[in-house]
Amino acid sequence: MPNYLFRLGSPDGQIIERRIEAVDLSTAKDEVARQGFHVFQVRKSGFSFVDLLPGRKVISTERFLLFNQELLALVRAGLPVIQSFDIMLERQKNLRFKQVLTEIRDKVRSGVAISDAFASYGRIFPPIYSTSIRAGERAGDLEGVLRRFLKYQKTIVTLRKKVVGALIYPAILVTLSVAMVFVMLTFVIPKFAEFYQGFGAELPVVTRVVIALSALIRHNIILVLAAVAAIAFVVHRWSRTATGGATFDRLLLRVPIAGGILHRFAILQFTQSLATLLGGGTPMVPAMEMASTSISNRYVAGRVESIVKNVREGEPLWSSLDHTGVMSDLAVEMIKVGESTGALLEMLANVSEFYDEEIDSRLSRMIAMLEPIILVGLGIVIALLLYAFYLPLFRLSSVQQ
Repeated sequence: MPNYLFRLGSPDGQIIERRIEAVDLSTAKDEVARQGFHVFQVRKSGFSFVDLLPGRKVISTERFLLFNQELLALVRAGLPVIQSFDIMLERQKNLRFKQVLTEIRDKVRSGVAISDAFASYGRIFPPIYSTSIRAGERAGDLEGVLRRFLKYQKTIVTLRKKVVGALIYPAILVTLSVAMVFVMLTFVIPKFAEFYQGFGAELPVVTRVVIALSALIRHNIILVLAAVAAIAFVVHRWSRTATGGATFDRLLLRVPIAGGILHRFAILQFTQSLATLLGGGTPMVPAMEMASTSISNRYVAGRVESIVKNVREGEPLWSSLDHTGVMSDLAVEMIKVGESTGALLEMLANVSEFYDEEIDSRLSRMIAMLEPIILVGLGIVIALLLYAFYLPLFRLSSVQQ
């Protein structure tokens, strides 16, 4: 995806430079205009170290979390930002991240705002990060903004680790089950088929079906693998498009048990990021726009983004969210109470905390159900294969008697 280097006029009268990553120039200009900047000059960015990075992912979430913890400690100690960067660069061992941090430090040293320096790298860093930093710069509370962002990031990272950790064992079970069935169909069943051919007797229907399936897979293994790979590629490409991604994520929300967890995780991401942005001093409308982009489920993100216009026109936040159809009644009611009492930040934090606990509980129940389901399913498949193997032997033995 190409990068475009913009020379912009900010709403507060500053002249800044920002690199925007977009599919084309028109999309990049729309993104800049949406953020309220005036374009003075734009050109396609030339070669940059970032272009060498696979997937544009310079830094893992955990490494970025560690970086912000160190930055917060140095800022809290009263060190200037540039000196803080110098100290962290001395100890930074990741060469790719070190190169980007060096570029950011140089931009800050030349007079570019910290938030704009980070924002110039597009999606390499979370969009909520540069927005939060910008609000902290205007309010003179960089330390508070970093502290709130760290809390947000730790919550998301912890939840993701819980999900990944919970799914490791079921994933291993499914992989081993598929591998076992594949081996039986391609190696074991053909041996039985050769054995039964020597008897010349008619085989049961179930045995003939299994042998035919085994022969189909063995003789067309390359075509089967190619077809699976092609289907996976098409689905992947389709899910990367705007329409396909929203549709795919909407289908994920309908998956039994797992869909409920994904839905709650999307609500947690929105409420947590919105609370972080509002707490840092970001106005409601820009905070809503940025919070919608922090939602990993693209269907939910699109529905939330669609109500930004309503909020801008003065409609209450809770009412707008209720119209999306993707926010739970609990979240809507608590946000309504928060808006009515002036305690919106507290209510958003309460929603996030509630769904954090709810996701943890549902994950435990899902894993408790998945393991026996997978084992029972594997047992049924193995039983059917064994039945198909040995049924002819039982018939032959009964005939001989």
